[in-house]
Amino acid sequence: MERDETIGDLIAADDVLLFVNAAITSTGQREFHSDAGEQHLSLDFLHAYMLGNYRPLYAGVLALDINDHNAARIIRGLLRTAGEAAPEQRPREGRLIAAKLAAMPPQRVYALFADLRRDRVNNRRTRAIIRDWLAARPDPAFDAVKYRGGLKSVLRHTHLPPITAELGAFLFAPGTRARYAAPLLETWRRAHHEQSALYELPYTVAEGLAAKHGIPRARFLERAAGSMTRLETLRLQKAAGAAVRTDLAAMPLTRLASYVLGLPPDERAGRRAELTAALRTAAGRAAGAHRGRWGKVAAVLDDSYSAHGSGAKRRRPLAVALACHYLLAAVAGQYTALWTSGRTDALLVRPHGATPLGHRILDALESAPERLVIVSDGWDNAPPGLAGEVLRIWRTRLDPDRRTSVVHLNPVYDAADFDVRRLAPTVPTAGIRDAEDLPALVELAQFAEGRTGIEELTSYLAARAAHLLEPRP
Repeated sequence: MERDETIGDLIAADDVLLFVNAAITSTGQREFHSDAGEQHLSLDFLHAYMLGNYRPLYAGVLALDINDHNAARIIRGLLRTAGEAAPEQRPREGRLIAAKLAAMPPQRVYALFADLRRDRVNNRRTRAIIRDWLAARPDPAFDAVKYRGGLKSVLRHTHLPPITAELGAFLFAPGTRARYAAPLLETWRRAHHEQSALYELPYTVAEGLAAKHGIPRARFLERAAGSMTRLETLRLQKAAGAAVRTDLAAMPLTRLASYVLGLPPDERAGRRAELTAALRTAAGRAAGAHRGRWGKVAAVLDDSYSAHGSGAKRRRPLAVALACHYLLAAVAGQYTALWTSGRTDALLVRPHGATPLGHRILDALESAPERLVIVSDGWDNAPPGLAGEVLRIWRTRLDPDRRTSVVHLNPVYDAADFDVRRLAPTVPTAGIRDAEDLPALVELAQFAEGRTGIEELTSYLAARAAHLLEPRP
């Protein structure tokens, strides 16, 4: 019986890790090897399976660095089935949901609330969570202006009163007041008649009003630059030229890598000093306390043709690999990078050619690193299966004492296998979406070696949940 329970624990741990990999990597969009329909079907099954069989662990996954798409799906599933939660589960679920909502972009949260309305989910627990989230918003007038449709929809759905009578009038009867006491609401009113007031509004709101006023695009962008978020600035920088500039070094590392890869090679080469400095600064910030502490590190980074991604996620796998390259350089004491193409200039990488992972892994292991990190979608095809065989022999015969720690990080969800594609059973694999999560994912990957049961994994999730829920100064 004890042996059966142990096997059951290992299966449960494997099920949870499989779901975690999906929740980190898949957004239901087309990937290089699978279309959006396959991605959705695969995710639908995993979410239903986890919610039905491992509800406490399903909720606990909210404490991990999963993507917003799957965080919203978990919250939606938990609230839709609130009556199925055991009494002792409900307080913890509520706290995890509230903490995750607080960390998500507001537009994602309003989209989730719209999904709950379509699902006709309006139980007491859902209303309380929505009420508390709205009450915690730092500037209700800003939400009313920028997310007007979403805020109106959620108030109608939950029958919650607007925070103030003035806000209610703005949302539901905007033509009934000659003036508003809240400065941003009054600015919005004036902007319909005064062009100068446009530039005091959030960029996305001002953009539509500028078109109505017939303001030339270039002039509008130049004057509206101060009201843009960093992401809006980054998106517009290439199109707007000198009219819009941002501090690239302040951008999140993976997003910055995506921006760099979107530039033509000639421009990357011409701006080498600026782009390299920005990537290194962003990587140093992401490294945090890990900076310089990982000893001798080797990385095998996939820049094969499949790293192009898809139309929905263009160059995303390559962007993750490029960001990981700079982050690993920051955390390592001594660092060696090996791209599958054989290129040595990381700034000019592009998706091209086959995936000779086996050869590059051999090259990396020859340097006797303390850590080997492989960032790849796992489609080893030059020749097929060589990487897995190299890793098997290395782990079982050449390095059974594990002097070298090996981990495979995969940025692509394989819908057909309900998991990220693995290279070898002897090497832990974890999904990765943003390079910034690399240190935590290397820690999580220890559970993917098939030797850890559900008790250890549950303890890990509990520790992450405690960290998420602890009060912030």
